[in-house]
Amino acid sequence: MDIKKLTDMLLNSRYVVFFGGAGVSTESNIPDFRSESGIYSTIRNYGCPPEEILSHSFFIAKPEIFYDFYKNQMIYSDAKPNNAHIALAKMEQKGILKAVITQNIDGLHQAAGSREVLELHGSIYRNYCMKCQKKHDLEYVISCSGAYPVCDKCDGIVRPDVTLYEESLNMRILNKSVSHIGKADMLIVGGTSLAVYPAAGLIDYYRGNRLVLINKSSTPYDSRANIVIHDSIGKVLGSVINSI
Repeated sequence: MDIKKLTDMLLNSRYVVFFGGAGVSTESNIPDFRSESGIYSTIRNYGCPPEEILSHSFFIAKPEIFYDFYKNQMIYSDAKPNNAHIALAKMEQKGILKAVITQNIDGLHQAAGSREVLELHGSIYRNYCMKCQKKHDLEYVISCSGAYPVCDKCDGIVRPDVTLYEESLNMRILNKSVSHIGKADMLIVGGTSLAVYPAAGLIDYYRGNRLVLINKSSTPYDSRANIVIHDSIGKVLGSVINSI
């Protein structure tokens, strides 16, 4: 494992950015619904793949089925930050890491102490009424007893502030992410297969020569990376932070 090379690269970089996906949170026992077992389970239980259930059109047409899947498969409020989340927060505290860009919606980077976190796909902790725009927290959504949560002000449907399939990413967050990656002299990409667009396309904005990919399986960008590590991201980043 290239731990020493990765550590040396970190210590000699001035603007490090981390870009992560579902694999960062699987080590906190949050399953990846895009995995083969996750897709199979969803089709068996709901009759369609998760990408269909988590689409805008499905949510509008069948909010009760959407929320049944969402509450059971997407909300893990008891999950705790793992070694990867903790290591990244420590890197930021040491002034090494400038930003975390994540495709995850679980809030674990913030729970670990990271401050500059750009959530490309939103967060389970933010919810709002589609009718009057009143904001609701996660506890409100979980506690609603109906087939789907409705606003206590106007009875409108409450939806999570997450980007569903068929919806555009938040442009403010996207532009800020592009800015960070464009400034970076080192980009660490971890826990993502880099197969989900447009988020995966962010890597194309990196112009430096210190690209690190940490993922258990190979990605389409492995040949472009300066360091490729096929291992647990928690194990790798945990070892690195202990060496700094």
